[in-house]
Amino acid sequence: MFGYVVLNKPEIKFKDFDMYRSFYCGLCRELRERYGISGQITLSYDMTFVILLLSALYEPPTRKGTTRCIVHPVRKQTVRKNAITEYGADMNIFLTYYKCKDDWNDEKKILSFAYGKLLESKEKKSEQQWKKKIDVIISCLNELSEMEQEGETDIDRVSGCFGRIMAEIFAYREDVWEPTLRRMGFYLGKFIYLMDAYDDVEDDVKKGNYNPFAKDYIIKGFDDRIKNMLLLMMAETCREFEKLPIIKYADILRNILYSGVWCRFESISRKRREEREKEDV
Repeated sequence: MFGYVVLNKPEIKFKDFDMYRSFYCGLCRELRERYGISGQITLSYDMTFVILLLSALYEPPTRKGTTRCIVHPVRKQTVRKNAITEYGADMNIFLTYYKCKDDWNDEKKILSFAYGKLLESKEKKSEQQWKKKIDVIISCLNELSEMEQEGETDIDRVSGCFGRIMAEIFAYREDVWEPTLRRMGFYLGKFIYLMDAYDDVEDDVKKGNYNPFAKDYIIKGFDDRIKNMLLLMMAETCREFEKLPIIKYADILRNILYSGVWCRFESISRKRREEREKEDV
């Protein structure tokens, strides 16, 4: 996915960071085992959050072990995996495949085309596993693509389409928690889409690519306006999160939702502010 749903590492306890990393490493290993090295490359922080959230809510039997990897060849890393890790790996492959297709259709990126071809057969495997759910996601992705091609300027409508995609991913089961998880996924999905558009707006304008903020980013107060939008999305996300009976991993999840998701925004806005100050000198 996009990598905006991350930890605020300086603000988290060591034991909580180690727990988070064990789920992250678990997803990494699951991707490698199910889809090979090309699947492993799709590893994302965003899907790690989904796995941690659903594991905290449903508390499935979780296997703990250790592994070595290229990134940490000397010291063995703790790994935690469960049935939701398998689900997260499937969703991760599927979304990455369609992101590659989108990049090729929009910008003719050769690397995205080549990587998409590598993932094509793997995507079919995940699609068969979750046919009903993935049919809904494909429909939303097609709708989103049409809106982007038409240059849709209604930000709420465009971001809402990606919100429905995330809502479908969050809805792991048809049970009493499904409505809350869907609302949480919907608002977090809108946040991710808006953050991605905010992050890429300057590059998109230079390259002539679609961006819902293309006409607004040079207007004074743009950063404050986007921050207010994002605050609203996260307020709704957190409101739904607090309805869930989550005890395990709660501190980690709150670190991400209340603090970590803002790390990238602060970095982008600070960089742009510094660039503007240099231009004014």
